[in-house]
Amino acid sequence: MSSRRITPVIALGAVALLALAGCSGGNSANNSESSQGSDSLVIDTAFSIETTDPGHTYDPTGNMIAKALYETLVDFEGSDVSTPVPGLASWEQNDEATEFTFTLEGDRVFSDGSPIEAKDVVFSLQRIQGMADAKPNFLLGGLTIEEVDDKTIRFTSETPLLQLPAILANPALGIVNADVVMENGGSTDGSDSAQGFLDGESAGSGPFVLDTLDLSSQVVLTRNDEYNGDEESAYSRVVVRNVSESATQLANLKGGDSMVAMDLNGDQVAGLGDDISVDSVPSGQTIFLLLNQGEAGGDLANVKIAEAIRYALDYDALLELAGAGAVQATGVIPPGFEGALDSGVKQDLDKAKAALEEAGYTGQTLKLQFPNDYPVGGVEFTPLAERIQAQLEDAGIAVDLAPAPFATELDAYVNGTEGFGLWFWGPDYADSANFLPFAPGLKVGLRAGWAAEANPEIAGIAAGAAAATDAEQRTEAFTEFAEAMQAEGPFVPLIVPGRNISSASSVSGAVYNSVWEMDIAEIQPAG
Repeated sequence: MSSRRITPVIALGAVALLALAGCSGGNSANNSESSQGSDSLVIDTAFSIETTDPGHTYDPTGNMIAKALYETLVDFEGSDVSTPVPGLASWEQNDEATEFTFTLEGDRVFSDGSPIEAKDVVFSLQRIQGMADAKPNFLLGGLTIEEVDDKTIRFTSETPLLQLPAILANPALGIVNADVVMENGGSTDGSDSAQGFLDGESAGSGPFVLDTLDLSSQVVLTRNDEYNGDEESAYSRVVVRNVSESATQLANLKGGDSMVAMDLNGDQVAGLGDDISVDSVPSGQTIFLLLNQGEAGGDLANVKIAEAIRYALDYDALLELAGAGAVQATGVIPPGFEGALDSGVKQDLDKAKAALEEAGYTGQTLKLQFPNDYPVGGVEFTPLAERIQAQLEDAGIAVDLAPAPFATELDAYVNGTEGFGLWFWGPDYADSANFLPFAPGLKVGLRAGWAAEANPEIAGIAAGAAAATDAEQRTEAFTEFAEAMQAEGPFVPLIVPGRNISSASSVSGAVYNSVWEMDIAEIQPAG
C-alpha cells in the first residue's frame, strides 16, 4: 500500500447543476422567521431542495443543508476544493488507484452521542447503492465497499479511480447513524423507506440537527450539542428561507431582515454599499454552443462550421452580459480545474472565413435552439443568443433563433435532436473527470451526434485521462484533452458564469463552495 496521494483537482463551480428542477415556493420571507438576535442566523436563497435525506438529495440547497447535518469521509478546507483533505477519515490507496483504505480518525460521535464506526459508513453508502432511484446512486457505481474493522473501510473499484476522494466529499454521501436509520426503515437491499423519517429528524454527526423542514418556505436547524468536530457554529439556530426573487433577497439583506443572500445577480452586487460584503467568483458551470454532427445537424453537420463559429465570436462582448464573477470559458474544462487551458479562443475573422470555405458553407441558415426561461448564474439566454446571432451574421453565418421553455428544450438536448444549441454543463463533484463526457462517443458528445469513430484520437485521449493512475500523468492527459477539444470538435465554450454570495457586515465566512454551495457552520459573527 502506498502512502496517501491527493490529486490536484480544482473545481470552482456548482455541484449537480443538471439536477435543475427545484422547489420555488415564492418569496416567503415576509411570512416566515426573520433575524431575531445575535444567536440566530437567517439565510435567503431560492430553494432547490427535495429532501433532507442525504441518500436522496442532489440539489444545490439540499447539498448545503446536508453539509450542515451530516459529515463525510472526505472534506475540503473552506472554499478551496483544489485538494481533498480528511473529513471523518484519512486514506491510503494502491498504486493502481483501484483500492482505497479509509481509517476513521478520533472518537467522533453522532447527534445522539453514539460513536461513528465503520459499520455506519458501509451502511450509509451501501444504502445509496441499493436505491436505484436515489440521485447520488451513480456516484458509487462500480465500487465495492466493505468493513475491515471498527475503524477501517475498504473501497475497491473496477477501474482506476483517482477521483474517489473528491467524490466522497459530496454531502449526498454523508454518513448516517446506521442503527437509528435501520430502526426507521433504512436498508441496503433496495427496500429502504427511511426518507420520511430523515425529512423530520436528522441522524448525522454534523454541527447542526434538523428542527423543521418545509420545502416551500424554510428549513430550520439547531446546534448539535453532541458535536465534537472542528466546525462548531457560533449560532444556536439557523433559518434558511425560500426567497425566489433576487430583488426580495436584496431588500431583505439591506433592511436587516436577513444576514446572507445567495442569489443576487451581477448588476445587483455592483451597486451594494460598504455595509454589505460580496464573495463573487466564477462558478463551475460552462455555457456552450453545440453543432450536431449527426442527423439532426443535416447538411451543416461539419466540425469546420463549428470551428468557424469558434473564431467568429467576440467573447469579451459576450462576457459583458454575464456580470460580476464571470469569466470566459477557456475550453470544455473550465478555468481552475485540473488540465484547464490558461486562455480561451480569441476572435479571428480570417480563421472563421477560412473554416467556412473549407466546410463548403454557402449561406444556409442555422437554427439556434435554447431555453428561454432558465437563467444560469444570472446569465439570461435570450440576450446572449441575440448577441451570438448578431456576431455570427457579421461573420457571414445566417442564424435564426428558436427559443423554447426549459422543460421542452431539455428533451431535445438530452435526446440529441438539436441541430444547433445553446446549453450549459456543471460538475457533479470536484474533479476534471466531470468534463470527459464531452469526448466523442460519451454522453455530451453523443448529444451532439459525435460518435467515437468520428475522432478516435480524442476518444483515446479521454480514455487515457480516465484510466490514469499517476497524478502528474493524469494532469498531462487532461491538458491534452482540453487542447484537442479546443482545436476541433462540435463544441464552442463561451462563458463560466459568476456566483455571488452577499452578507451583512454583522457576519463573516459566507463564501461560495462548488460542492455544497456554502458551509453554514463557517459563518460567524463579524469580529
